[in-house]
Amino acid sequence: MQPDGEKTLIGLKVKKDLRDYNDVDIEKIFEQWEEKDDPLEPDEVPEWKREPPKVDFSAFNFNNPEDVLKASKKGKSLMVFVNVYGKETRPETDQVTSLWQTSLMNNHILAERFIIEDNRAIFMFKDGAQAWDAKDFLIDQEFCDSVTIENKPYWGKFSPNKKDEL
Repeated sequence: MQPDGEKTLIGLKVKKDLRDYNDVDIEKIFEQWEEKDDPLEPDEVPEWKREPPKVDFSAFNFNNPEDVLKASKKGKSLMVFVNVYGKETRPETDQVTSLWQTSLMNNHILAERFIIEDNRAIFMFKDGAQAWDAKDFLIDQEFCDSVTIENKPYWGKFSPNKKDEL
């Protein structure tokens, strides 16, 4: 104990007993602990603590909104919904989307895949800019009905549900 009745804990002067700590006190101690650690690699920093990438909008063709969206999603997580046709069951959908995921990975496009319905899946991209490259691949696949990015549907080349695009 210090002469004035205070205790020290990791360099902090503490006036209360350890059993009386709340979450805020623990969080402050944790932050001080992390200050002494080496900084994290850029890809290990949580998304909400990352600095947004610098985007040079002077080089964009603003007549093509997809280019602007693609640049604005760079380095951010993005979910893409993929509808499958011709596959009636969840295992069949899982099989075909697994092949697509592997093909994307072979092209250095990293995505996590989640089956959400019998004929629907979510592809989650850590780098949202890759979603448009994946979309270009997916809409060329035989069993792809549609790909939805940012609430905009893109119809598959072989989709029987394809709508006339304006």
